Amino acid sequence: MKRSPGARLCATAAIGALSLSLLTACSDDGSKDSADSKASASSSAPSSSGPAAKALTTAELEKLLLAQGELKGYKSASGDDTLPASKSSVKTDKPACDPLAWATAALAPGDTDANASNTVSEDKTSGATAQPEDIADAFDVDMTFVGLSSYEGDGAEKALKAVSDGVTACAGGYGLTAEGESTKVTKVVAEKGAAKGDETVSFAADVDMDGAGTATFHTQVVRKGNTVASFYTVNFAAMSKGGDMGAVPAAVVDAQVAKLK
Repeated sequence: MKRSPGARLCATAAIGALSLSLLTACSDDGSKDSADSKASASSSAPSSSGPAAKALTTAELEKLLLAQGELKGYKSASGDDTLPASKSSVKTDKPACDPLAWATAALAPGDTDANASNTVSEDKTSGATAQPEDIADAFDVDMTFVGLSSYEGDGAEKALKAVSDGVTACAGGYGLTAEGESTKVTKVVAEKGAAKGDETVSFAADVDMDGAGTATFHTQVVRKGNTVASFYTVNFAAMSKGGDMGAVPAAVVDAQVAKLK
């Protein structure tokens, strides 16, 4: 039996590591339609990072996350209650694809315990339109999941390589279980992302919506020194209609990378 549209939306929400409140809402009546998701990926040539610095702690990374008021037109919120707490809650059926899944869940794509995350979303009330005209307009907001991780030695370079290698190895797709919901990523494609930091990998992934088409999600992973930042954007209106979630907002990437040491 096929799952309801709401269940399909919940599965996609799990991939994006959406909030538990959204997952709970999905289990009510499943009124939202599912959307098409495609993740695309590409990498810029890595540059020499010089002497390896000591990895930052989770507490230090949390201070480097974009805070409320630091980026005009956007709201920042803690990821404590909206993102997976550990890699054990995000699994794939192909080890090479794990770094891709972790990056989309704002978790460290490499081997480290130093990880911090939050969400950065459009603040429509700060613009000319004080209030959304209807519920659909209220959901037409880009929400970006941001993850920061830090590494000893050449760990950050290895993390970026793992993501880049995963884009190639997982081009044909992979099975994914996140927050208890299972789904299928049908295709992964490398994208040419804007060169940021010392090294950038960008990719898009198509996600099967259980018979209701596919949805396309974009991810960007940036290394600056021994710190790695991952960005994954979801637009709920696009998800409900079916289609591309849209590129990760350049303003969010620029502002976050600028804060990294």
